[in-house]
Amino acid sequence: MFWSNWFSVVLQSSNSLKASYEDWLLTYGLSVSPFHLRWQTALFNRQFYNWGRWKPKFLYLWFSIGMVFGIVAMFGSVILLGKTLLQTLTQMLTEAPKAQNDRMLQVVVPGVNLPISQLTYFFSAILISGVIHEVGHGVAAIREQVRFNGFGIFIFIVYPGAFVDLFTTHLQLISPVQQLRIFCAGVWHNFVLGVASFMVLFLLPAILFPFYYTGVGALVTEVAEDSPANGPRGLFVGDLVTNLQDCPVYNVEDWNSCLGDISEKSQVGYCVSAATLQQLSFPARVYRRLDGTVECCSNNSLTDICFSYSNKLDSHMYACLPARKVIEASKVCRTNMDCHKDLVPSFCVTPSLENQTRLIRVKHPPHIDMLYVGHPMHLQYTVSLSSFVPRQNFLSINLPVVIETFCKYLISLSGALAVINAVPCFALDGQWILNSFLEATLSSLIVEKQNRELVGFLILLAGSALLAANVALGLWMVTAR
Repeated sequence: MFWSNWFSVVLQSSNSLKASYEDWLLTYGLSVSPFHLRWQTALFNRQFYNWGRWKPKFLYLWFSIGMVFGIVAMFGSVILLGKTLLQTLTQMLTEAPKAQNDRMLQVVVPGVNLPISQLTYFFSAILISGVIHEVGHGVAAIREQVRFNGFGIFIFIVYPGAFVDLFTTHLQLISPVQQLRIFCAGVWHNFVLGVASFMVLFLLPAILFPFYYTGVGALVTEVAEDSPANGPRGLFVGDLVTNLQDCPVYNVEDWNSCLGDISEKSQVGYCVSAATLQQLSFPARVYRRLDGTVECCSNNSLTDICFSYSNKLDSHMYACLPARKVIEASKVCRTNMDCHKDLVPSFCVTPSLENQTRLIRVKHPPHIDMLYVGHPMHLQYTVSLSSFVPRQNFLSINLPVVIETFCKYLISLSGALAVINAVPCFALDGQWILNSFLEATLSSLIVEKQNRELVGFLILLAGSALLAANVALGLWMVTAR
């Protein structure tokens, strides 16, 4: 984008090339300005006119529903932005980092809260949402007998978008209700696109059923190189995770839920018989870490872990034990009472680890169980999984993940485009929706057109300030904190 603008400036500054360069741009419908590249064409006009004249009664009903939705969305967007602004201010004052995840609207910054690896999904979803948005405007305009001049695509800095060119005079001559059908069509189509994407996402197991099956575990699709799960006894692409500790895993949602529960709850223990405990334990120096937890194994040990348990006198004892021998063939427990069901005297031994650190047993048959020591969220962030298992070896394990991810981006970005465009703000659809709405409802109450325009201007000013405050504070929350 930068180089195209620089190249355009050089050509336009040349006396010999300026005229021919501008004629070339005009011929191909191109427009180049700082940070902005635009292409407009009339190639699709016939298709737009075919869509706009298809089943007039159905389109009238379709865009009338869209008009009602757009008006509701205009008021709803103000409420949503107001709520989001209050949540942001509350988070700033209370410094509660978890509040950010509860906000429905968030500023997205590539490389900060948007992974660079998912930029393709992001920009593709933006472009498709923009095209569907503008198709709504174009078809609705033709349905209302407004001349359609052309369709185009633009790139602003790095963000793609679309637009339609309508004959302004025709727009001004039709009634406010007809205008509302046109102006609301964009947000209506974005809402429909979001719902359609959600339905595809919801029905994906049924759609892919002939090729993939679900409900048997979480399939590993990628393990980051710096992941604690990477190693000879770790997880590999194609492994099927079925359990985390005693928590069964049937899909990716179970994986995330189990890790969340493990992170929030205290470390589980394992039932070990008194004879085995005496056999495996060996003398070790006990000392306290800085966070108050106890360590009783050598820092250089890669196989032994310090375990704590209570004897009959209910006093805490510590033993350095080989982790795999203790955990394998042992059932999970919380107290000694959980181990007293067996006739053999047993203790519930619990790993003595640093705060927030957990020992997690990951089952991925037929391989040997992986024993993970670390923060549960590190495991969640560095291992990618899918709920879909291919029925045949030649099928890609990534295809369902690609479809799922793309649908999620379409849902969020198309929904966000609908909400933002519905805001009564200057230069957005909400400006024209508001003006037409005021003309359709207040013409009998406020006779003077200038007074109605003043009311609209004040509302637009407030809506613009609300949107700007959300963007500015949201950007600060993402980048500065």
